[in-house]
Amino acid sequence: MPPRPLIIDCDPGVDDAVALLLAFSAPDTFDLRGITTVAGNVSGALTAHNACVIRSLAAREDVPVFVGANRPLLVAPVEAGHFHGANGLGDLTFAAPTKGPESTHAVAFLADTLSKAAPHSVSVAVLGPLTNIALALRANAAAAQGVREIVIMGGARSEGGNITASAEFNIYADPHAAAIVFSSGLPIVALGLDATHQVRTNPARMARLEALSSARARAACQLLRFGEHVERTLAHREGAPLHDPAVIAYLLAPELFETQAARIDVETDSPLTRGHTAVEFPLETPSATCWATRVHADGVFDLLTRRLA
Repeated sequence: MPPRPLIIDCDPGVDDAVALLLAFSAPDTFDLRGITTVAGNVSGALTAHNACVIRSLAAREDVPVFVGANRPLLVAPVEAGHFHGANGLGDLTFAAPTKGPESTHAVAFLADTLSKAAPHSVSVAVLGPLTNIALALRANAAAAQGVREIVIMGGARSEGGNITASAEFNIYADPHAAAIVFSSGLPIVALGLDATHQVRTNPARMARLEALSSARARAACQLLRFGEHVERTLAHREGAPLHDPAVIAYLLAPELFETQAARIDVETDSPLTRGHTAVEFPLETPSATCWATRVHADGVFDLLTRRLA
C-alpha cells in the first residue's frame, strides 16, 4: 500500500517535537505533504522555527513547513512556556535549521491542498490549537472534501483539565476554533487527556529508548527527560505523558487505541469553563466524531522505539 497523504498542524512544543520525530521516521506509511505551525505552546515565530529545527535534525528537508496563525480567533493568546521551556524545546541542544519555512501562509496551503486533493484522501494530525484548521475550513468550504480524517490531541473528560480545572490546553487556547472544527461534521478522532495520560514514560520504557543510537532517538530522549522533570516539579506526577506522539501513534497503529462515538461540544462563552469539552455518549444520532477511551501504552512505546531506531 502506498504511503497515505498526511499534513501535521502543530505548535512545537516538547511533545510536538517527539511527535514530529516519530512521523518523520515513517516514510513507508506517511506521504508528508507539509507541516503547518500555529501559535500555542510558544509564539507563532518560535513554533515555526522549532518545526524547522526538528525537520533539520531528522534530515527531512523534503517536507515543507508553513507558518500559520499567530493568535487565536477571538480570545487573548495564552502560552505554555513554563511546560516547554523558553524556546519551546526544553533543554534540547540543536544546530540552527538548514532550511526555513515556505512563503505561503499555512491557512492558504491547507485550504488549497485539501480542496484540490482526491476526495477523502488526506489525514490531518492536529497537535496544537485548532486555529489554522478552522480558518482553512472557513477560507474554502471545498477543503472539507479532501479530508480523510482529522486526528486531534485535545480535550478532557474524566481526567479534568491541565490548564484549568475543566479545560485541556489546546482547546482552551482557541475554543472558538475548536468549536468550528468539532461541529464541521468531518470524521474526527479526539485523543484527550483521558487517553494521553495513560501513555507515560517510566524507567523501563526510557531505558529502551536510551539504548538507541540514532540522532532522532537521542533527541527524543532529551525532550522526554525534560518533560519528566516538568511533570515532576509542576504537576507533581511521575512520567511524562506522550500527548502529541499519541496522535501519530494512532495514525500508525489505530489498533492500539479504543475509541467510542461521541458528541463533543466546546464551551466558548463562560470565562470560568472556557475550553471545556462536553463529551457525550451514548448518542441518539450517529456521529462522525470519536473519543479515545483506552490506550495500549506499552504498544505505543514499542512503536516509538522501533521507529526511532
